[in-house]
Parts: sequence; structure tokens; C-alpha cells
Amino acid sequence: MILDLASAVLIAAGLFFFVAGTVGLLRFTDVHSRLHALTKADNLGLGFIVLGAVLQAGDGWTVVKLLLVWLLTVIAAATVAQLIARTALPPEARP
Repeated sequence: MILDLASAVLIAAGLFFFVAGTVGLLRFTDVHSRLHALTKADNLGLGFIVLGAVLQAGDGWTVVKLLLVWLLTVIAAATVAQLIARTALPPEARP
């Protein structure tokens, strides 16, 4: 019962951060602010959802797979955000 409640709270927190990231994507005006809102909130939201799912996992292998998915998503999101941010810079400001 307590494990189910903790899992539900973590998943609800993850959904909150996903909604907050979406609101930031829609409301902010420039590319860099949108990227910041989206990558930070979505990575944190996915982290909470993964932690909630880990509490419901039946075995250790499922936990490892969930954490690996989270890690790979964080790495991919950071890489893509960096590429988009560099592309959005004016040509004279690019390194």
C-alpha cells in the first residue's frame, strides 16, 4: 500500500514536470529559453516517472533497464539541446 502510494506520488510529480516543460516550450519566446525549459523539466519528469516505475518493478533486471533508458535519454537530450542551441546562435557568435 505504501509502495503504491509512493509510486503514484513520484509519477504524478513526473507528470507535473512534463506539463511545466510543455508550458515553458509554448510560452517562452526565444530558442534558448525554450530549450532550457524543455530539457530540464523533461529530464526531471522522466526521472520521477522512472523512480515511480522502479518501485513497481518485479526484478533487478527491470530496474537496470529502466535506469539505463533514463540515462540514455538524459545524454541524448543534452546532446540534441547543445546542437540546437549552437545552430540557433548567429553566425558571428558561433565558436
